[in-house]
Amino acid sequence: MNARTDLQARVDDYFAERRRLGFELHKTGLALASFARYVDRLGHQGPLSVEVMADWARHDKWQRDDPQTWARRLKLLRPFARYLRQFEPRTEVPDESVFGPVPGRVAPHIYREEEIVDLLAAARRLQPQGGLRPATFETLFGLIASAGLRVSEALDLLDTDVDLNSGALTVRQTKFAKSRLLPLHPSTVNALERYRRQRTRHVRTTAETPFFVGTRGQRLGHALGLRQVHRVFIELRDQLGWTNRGAHDGPRIHDLRHSFAVRRVMLWQVLGADIDQAMLALSTYMGHAKISNTYWYLTGVPELMALAGTKFERFAKDPGAGDE
Repeated sequence: MNARTDLQARVDDYFAERRRLGFELHKTGLALASFARYVDRLGHQGPLSVEVMADWARHDKWQRDDPQTWARRLKLLRPFARYLRQFEPRTEVPDESVFGPVPGRVAPHIYREEEIVDLLAAARRLQPQGGLRPATFETLFGLIASAGLRVSEALDLLDTDVDLNSGALTVRQTKFAKSRLLPLHPSTVNALERYRRQRTRHVRTTAETPFFVGTRGQRLGHALGLRQVHRVFIELRDQLGWTNRGAHDGPRIHDLRHSFAVRRVMLWQVLGADIDQAMLALSTYMGHAKISNTYWYLTGVPELMALAGTKFERFAKDPGAGDE
């Protein structure tokens, strides 16, 4: 690999090929763009080596001195390195011996009901009082908590995707290139209707207007930015002073989605529902690519460990039970 233009061309070709197969590769795209810039700054000549890739992985923009973070970054380069080998056979492909294996999913912060109530109340107190900004963040966080959306899915909603007459959302072309129709609880429909009425007083809307809009300056009426959403959430989280019960640095917006799933499974358990059948419905509702991602909630959070243990005990007593 003799120049960044060559590497960038390979990156572009790689993405074109993968996207034809239905992959979105947003996180990988950011990583490979960063890697191409890094190689350019190095002035690297010749085939790409594990050493170059590992050095890039260590240069996390957040400057985390954490081998687990480096392992995650390096993992993003492996498929591309294998792709490059067909053009440059001397390209090296890093393995887990560099920083160790990428750690599995870790326990999220499962929000208690009162924490969600407090979060929405804090959002309602944002400035300017009574304006569109507090209404936007209160409704956004409330929708994620009540419908289990990914943050990106909520921010990508257009006005036409929110059908309040039928009480449903259309979530289009999400993480795994799938679209899905989500029924909503009547209380959620009412909250979305209140927000839409208030938004209409501030912003001229069409069917293609983002449902959640920026509220200040040139961003007024345009899509709400992900960085701004995270910044406001962290501000509110710090104000509320929650005790972190997850394994991440602190409670996250995404943990609202996890909390939705956990509360739903716990409710089904109390109601005596067929958990295996219910998990199929939950997997579809949440847009998981594999049902194993949904079953993770039984083993990945303390609240459902008892249920996971009961299911395993039943299977141990009757090996055929798992085939029902």
